[in-house]
Amino acid sequence: MAAKQKILIVDDDNNIAELISLYLTKECFDTRIVNDGEEAMIAFDQYNPNLILLDLMLPGMDGYQVCREIRAKANVPIIMLSAKGEIFDKVLGLELGADDYMMKPFDSKELVARVKAVLRRYQPAKPEEPAAELKCVKYTDLVVNLSNYSVIYMGQAVDMPPKELELLYFLAASPNQVFTREQLLDHIWGYEYIGDTRTVDVHVKRLREKIKDHANWSLATVWGIGYKFEVRDL
Repeated sequence: MAAKQKILIVDDDNNIAELISLYLTKECFDTRIVNDGEEAMIAFDQYNPNLILLDLMLPGMDGYQVCREIRAKANVPIIMLSAKGEIFDKVLGLELGADDYMMKPFDSKELVARVKAVLRRYQPAKPEEPAAELKCVKYTDLVVNLSNYSVIYMGQAVDMPPKELELLYFLAASPNQVFTREQLLDHIWGYEYIGDTRTVDVHVKRLREKIKDHANWSLATVWGIGYKFEVRDL
């Protein structure tokens, strides 16, 4: 029998944390609850979770700092939970490396759906996958492989969260085709993501910090519309 996937729940409201744990336990996840940022860091090292549900408003070390510290040493998926709905808070959370952001109060079915969707993006490709089905795009000094979730840029492996990689692959797989932010949200966040188009902008910004424009290609903004992976004939 496969081991249960482990979810670390970080929330200073124990009633909410217990309710989340109940939802996830019914879906056959293993859960652990902690109530502050310092406990979260200790539990992260001891529990080795597959995903973290992280409240922002924590006593002591807040959720932003916890996210920053975890991202400095691991690429475990993080879904932020918050009663704060301002665009600034969502964008900041995503810029710090969160994979998703949910507003409180939230629907239990949506929470479970988002947990499953984020975890799917972190699943390694199955070794028995036929070579004909490998999803890989290659350009000069850039290889984006969606089958094993790897990016090789200028001969070096580049570490990036799944949604960044999926966004890069989706654009690169359709060179010079323009996509609106809404289209990219729909394709990359395939489970009816309830968010704003700034989410796309944040992920493009993070991609550009890792993948610089090349003489043959670039990640281009089409002002007033969206983005495209521009390929030039030299």
